[in-house]
Amino acid sequence: MPATHTAPRVRTSASGKRAINLSLSNDVLEAAKHLTINISQVCDSHLREVVRRELERKWRVDHADFIAAYNATIEAEGLPLDEWRSF
Repeated sequence: MPATHTAPRVRTSASGKRAINLSLSNDVLEAAKHLTINISQVCDSHLREVVRRELERKWRVDHADFIAAYNATIEAEGLPLDEWRSF
């Protein structure tokens, strides 16, 4: 029987979060603790925004040829149904 490989079990909460190791600068960490900043929440929120921006950037790069072709078509032929536009 072949051996099966499974990912190691990781503790997760009901909210879908998972514990990880993270290295932070000592001075920033201490200041955040002193200010009672929720470090996990800040990291999650900021990482979410960074991921959103990167996905958006990647989408623009992946679709640049289509967007350029579409814009060229609009430039050459005008907007579809433009003659019925009332504004």
